[in-house]
Amino acid sequence: MQLLLDSNPLVKVIPGLMIWTLIAFAITFFVLKRYAFGPIQKMIDERREQIRRSIEEADNARAEARQLLEEHRKLMQEARGESEEILAEARKTREAMEQRMREETENERQRRLEETRREIAAETARALEQIRAEVADLTLEATSIVVGQKLDSDRDRELITQAIGSLDFSRLEEER
Repeated sequence: MQLLLDSNPLVKVIPGLMIWTLIAFAITFFVLKRYAFGPIQKMIDERREQIRRSIEEADNARAEARQLLEEHRKLMQEARGESEEILAEARKTREAMEQRMREETENERQRRLEETRREIAAETARALEQIRAEVADLTLEATSIVVGQKLDSDRDRELITQAIGSLDFSRLEEER
């Protein structure tokens, strides 16, 4: 193994070469430290700062997103509450309108029923008046036949009309 080490020029210790290598290393280290390590370290620090700011921004964005999500949930809950209130109000309005329509329909039915009763009463009165007139005429004719003479005077007609007027025709209505 010693042979291998002696034959390889890179492994041999040569004092002149070693000194020049150390001087070249020192110069290179000095140049790198002065001109390269500072800017490289500065770029690393800037990158580290940029990453820190990005992390802070991400944390802020996450916190803001959580806050927005919470606000969104609250708004949705409020909207649900408002929609329930609107629906309840709509139901109340519908029920009130239905009640009003029922009342109006009932009032209209009562009005028509009353109007029909008045018409029936008026028709009944007209029919009774017509019956009275016909009974008066028939009575005049019957009396003329019984008496044997024609009764035309207005006085006789008036007496018969009074007699018929005193008759109670309500019994005819009750029988129906």
